[in-house]
Formats: sequence, structure tokens, C-alpha cells
Amino acid sequence: MILSALLALAAAAQDPEIDCDNAMAQFELNACAYKEFERADAAMNAQWKVTAARMKAIDADFDRTQDNRPGYFDTLLAAQRAWLTYRDKQCASEGYTMRGGSAEPMVISGCQTQLTDARTKQLKDLIEEY
Repeated sequence: MILSALLALAAAAQDPEIDCDNAMAQFELNACAYKEFERADAAMNAQWKVTAARMKAIDADFDRTQDNRPGYFDTLLAAQRAWLTYRDKQCASEGYTMRGGSAEPMVISGCQTQLTDARTKQLKDLIEEY
């Protein structure tokens, strides 16, 4: 699996001018799927910064004299770390439908994109709740 992901990265690095709207060869499809995952991951990381800052602000205003449980930020950070592990393992599992095949990296990247986009929405919705 790691080798497949590295091959997708290598393909993307070798030809940054791939026209993803007209990709036909599997290496192009893999590279385009990975590029889409990179977009989703960057969006999630940007939203994470906004959401984390909001949780830290809530923590700063919270009276801890009656409640010594972890704060909003610490709880969210633990959840995010667990979620990243879940995403990567879940998508590796989905990739097994093409295990060893040339489309495996595309399946993994597609799964990662889908889950990451959903997580970005969750992080955005979370700050709207508070």
C-alpha cells in the first residue's frame, strides 16, 4: 500500500501538467485523485486552525473551578488525531478492493478525499454550534 501511494506521488511529481479533466491512463487517474486529496487535506487543515482557535477561546472563558475535565481544545485534538488514524486505516481497507492493482492508489485517494471533505464540514459545523 505504501508503495502504491509513493508511485502515485511519483507520477504526480513527474508530470505536474496532467489534465485531470481528460485523464485516461491509470497513472494519470491516480495522480489526479491524489491531487484532489491534497486539496481536501489543505482545506481541512485550514478549517482546523479556525476551529482549534475557537475551542481555545472557549476554554479561556470557561470557569474550571467546578469542572476539571479536559477542555474543548484538548478533547477536539484527541478526536482529530483518532480521526486521522481512522481515515487512513479505513481508506487502506477500501483500497484492498483493488489490492495490488494499478487502481489501488486512486481508490485510497478517493476515499481519503471523501472522508476529509466530510471532516472539514464537521469542523466547520462545530464552530457554528458554539
